[in-house]
Formats: sequence, structure tokens, C-alpha cells
Amino acid sequence: MVGMTSTPVQSFAQPASSATHDVTNQAPPLAPYDASADTALLEGLRREGAGWAEADVRRIGLLAGGAEAQEWGELANRHEPVLRTHDRYGHRVDEVDFHPSWHELMRVAVAEGLAGAPWADDRPGAHVARTAGGLVWGHSEAGHGCPTSMTYAAVPALRREPGLVKVYEPLLTSREYDPGLREPTSKRGLLAGMGMTEKQGGSDVRTNTTAATPTAEPGVYTLRGHKWFTSAPMCDVFLVLAQAPGGLSCFLVPRVLPDGTRNTFRVQRLKDKLGNRSNASSEPEFDGTVAWLVGPEGQGVKTIIEMVNCTRLDCVMASATLMRKTLVEAGHHVRHRGAFGALLMDQPLMRNVLADLALESEAATTLTLRLAGAADRAVRGDAGEQAFRRIATAVGKYWVTKRGPAFTAEALECLGGNGYVEDSGMPRHYREAPLLSIWEGSGNVNALDVLRALTRDPATADVLFAELALAEGADARLDAAVARLRTLLGEATPAGARRLVEQMALTLQASLLVRHAPPAVADAFCATRLSGDWGHAFGTLPGGADVDGILERSLGL
Repeated sequence: MVGMTSTPVQSFAQPASSATHDVTNQAPPLAPYDASADTALLEGLRREGAGWAEADVRRIGLLAGGAEAQEWGELANRHEPVLRTHDRYGHRVDEVDFHPSWHELMRVAVAEGLAGAPWADDRPGAHVARTAGGLVWGHSEAGHGCPTSMTYAAVPALRREPGLVKVYEPLLTSREYDPGLREPTSKRGLLAGMGMTEKQGGSDVRTNTTAATPTAEPGVYTLRGHKWFTSAPMCDVFLVLAQAPGGLSCFLVPRVLPDGTRNTFRVQRLKDKLGNRSNASSEPEFDGTVAWLVGPEGQGVKTIIEMVNCTRLDCVMASATLMRKTLVEAGHHVRHRGAFGALLMDQPLMRNVLADLALESEAATTLTLRLAGAADRAVRGDAGEQAFRRIATAVGKYWVTKRGPAFTAEALECLGGNGYVEDSGMPRHYREAPLLSIWEGSGNVNALDVLRALTRDPATADVLFAELALAEGADARLDAAVARLRTLLGEATPAGARRLVEQMALTLQASLLVRHAPPAVADAFCATRLSGDWGHAFGTLPGGADVDGILERSLGL
């Protein structure tokens, strides 16, 4: 036949071989690991009065770093919540369905006291213990920290209304996770959400248009309006801002009414967010929705200010957690990955990068626990700590959450291309990081809150400088930074609020490290963050920095 030849055709098939599928020079899975193996965290836990909780924190850390919890976190984000507005018959149900992994994460978080439980614990340090628990349990997954945070924050606001707190506080402080929409008092535990912002105003809640109309029953109103960003719509009760006849007011809105019927809480859609994908955030519509007044009419903002202090602290905590989590991931990778003839952990420039990240992480964790200590002592009546908490929490919220995105990006880069793929988990952490500087007031809102507090009560500055004075004389660079801060305070303007708050945050972090961290950490932090012996990216520590000492403390490298 045409085209046929008797010459044998050469075969290019090769014998079967596994050579191209051998995997070398890759880090093994990190899990299981101990998420509580953080010297700075454990030292802060003891220092802030919650050393009694160390065994529990260590146990939670082992659980958080376990393969099962890490898998829960991955699955909860891969299988996102789904909104069901109606049942098969056409009845409005407004349910949000979650993957079982979400419920496992929530079950552990609530059982370990990371929601409202500290308000029912009289032991000094209970709120510090919760924060430390969050710093380690957050290694499992970030999104479910939203409903636990709001539940924690709702309790002090509800305490402004004795009749409501008597009914709801025992359930909000429960350690039992009891999902599903049922009449609240029939459940073993409750979760709380918040409905503050609206599409026309965002953080400017005084422009809210949701209307609250009094009914014939004292303290009971009906709401009509549309909220723009209400996270965790599957919660049992919500604290909502609305315009009553006397002005902007705070209300309690249960999803299910005392008679067992569904309250009108129409979930129009779930938000398609950059990160925080495991957690449902929604736009609910109120139309004749029954609500109970919390605090006096016209004092909605004043009523929720304690809630804001709590949730802002949790934003600082969550950002510090992401820093530590991604630093641990990076440290694990460099222990096992070789390049250019040596393990990455032995490459001087990589060690500089990791040490710089370790400084930032320790400063964030140390400040978080100091803020938690202030919160704990403030709720127990310490007036000085109340004043310090008011300004320092806003300062910490502004700065630590601002550092999160740059930090997680650099930690991701330590893994190179491995860190850029979803399987590594690092992209999820990177997408999560920006949320924490937006939630509970963006950077501008927090910076202006600090400036407003200083203007309204000049004694607020005295509280901050009293804290800084505890490290006076220990480091000349810190003393110079405190002097610069005094000058900036005297020149403060709204346009310069960010610059002022940044200096406050760095000076406060440095003072804590000078007092409590080893010389290697404190010296490098002061040299770089205060004295400017630093570049514009992580990994630019000066030649005199004790990189080995920093890495040994933080990662055991």
C-alpha cells in the first residue's frame, strides 16, 4: 500500500518509571504541631494574670495544630455557607447551611470559653485566658471567630438592660454550642450577631435610616429597614442600631420570638467577600421586625461602645494570630527546603527575613495580651485600666491590623511558589488579613477615635504616658521616641492622625518589649521601628541585630 514501508518504525515509548514523580526537597505537612508553642504568648498569659489557664491554653494549642482541626479549617472555607431563602413549599425560612466542619470549629470554640464564657467567670484573668485561647485556636481557622467575638461583645451591652440580661446572659455565656433556629430560652446556648452598618453610611452609623417604631408594650418596638453588612445571620439574637423617636438607639432582635414564631429577618443575600469565606455575612431586611430597646432612646452609640472595645480587641487578637500562624508556616518550610546548596533556614538573608517577621509577631502578641489584661482589669473596676484600654485598644486596632497584610504577604513569599497555591493554605490567610483593619472601623475611623479621645479628655494622654514611663531609662531610643510622641501630640491634627497613632503604637510596643522581652528582641525592635535603622520591607534588619537569638526564641531555628 502507498505509504507503507518494511522498515520498522522507531518507538518513542519509554519504560515505565517513577523518576518524574519522585518528590524531593519539599516540606512535609506541618500538622500536627503545637500552636501554643509561643514563648511570648505564654509569658504574656502569666504576666497579665491568667497563668492559671496555661494548661488549658496548651491543650487548645495542640488541638488547633492537629491534623483534624486543620482539615476542618480547610473544608469550612472550601465548602462555603449557602443561603436558603425559602423551603420547597415557598415558605420564607432564611436559613444558612454550613459544612459540618464549621460546626466542629464552633463547637470547640464555644466549649473552650472563646465566646461569652468569661463574663460568667469571676477569676481575675478570665478575659486574658480567653484572648490567649483565641490566639492559639485561631490557628485552626479565622472565619468562625466572628460569631464568637460578637457573642462575647454583646454581653456588656445587654447589661444596660437588666430585664433582657437576666434572660439572655446565662445562655450567651454558656459553653454549649446549640445551632439551629429555635425559641432562645429553649436552647442550651446562644450566639449573638450585630446589625450596625447600612449602605448609605457604613461606619457613619448616625446616618442610619432603619426606623424603630414603639408599640403599645413598653420597651418593644418594630423595625423597618435594610442592613448592609450583618455577619453571622445564623445567630440567635442580634444587637441592631435603628432610629427611634428619641434618636439612634440600640435594640435586641431575636431570630425566633418568645412564642416560637419566626421574627421577620429576611436575608436578601450573602456577601461575596475577599476572604473570611467560611463565615456568612449578609444583608437582612427588617419589616415589622420585633425588637427590644437596650439602653435609653438616643444613646445607641453609647450603649454599644463597650461592645466596640471588645470586638476591636478581637480584631487585634485575630491579626496577631494570623501573623503567628503564617510565621510558623514559613519557619516550618525553611527547615526542610534547600536552595543554592543549603537549607533555607541556614541562608543568612532568609534568617534576616524570618527574624524581622518574628519581631513584628512578638510585638503584636505582647500588645494583644496587654490590651486583654487592661480589659480584664477594667471590667473589674480599675479606672486607670479603663482609661488605658479606651485609647490603647484603638491604637492597637489601627496598627496591628494594618501590619497584617504586609506580614502575611512576606510570610507567604518565604514559601515561594508553594505558598501561592491554595493547597498551602497561605492564600486563605492572605485574603483574611485585610478584613481585620476594616472590621469595627477602618484605619481612619480608629485614628480619629484616638484623636477624639485625646481632645475630649486630655487626661487620656497621661494614662498612656504613665504606661510608657514604666520603661523609662531602660533604652535611650525609647526615651527619645516618647519625647517625639509628646511633640506630635502637641501638634495633632485630623490630617496627621495616622502618623500620631502609628508613633503611639510603635512606642507602646517598644516599651512592652523593653520591659518584658529578651535584649535580642527589644534591641532589634527599638533599632528598627524607633530609630529608623531599617529598610522599607521585612528582612532589612541591621547587621548588629541578634538574628540567631530572635529566631531561637520565636521558632527554635
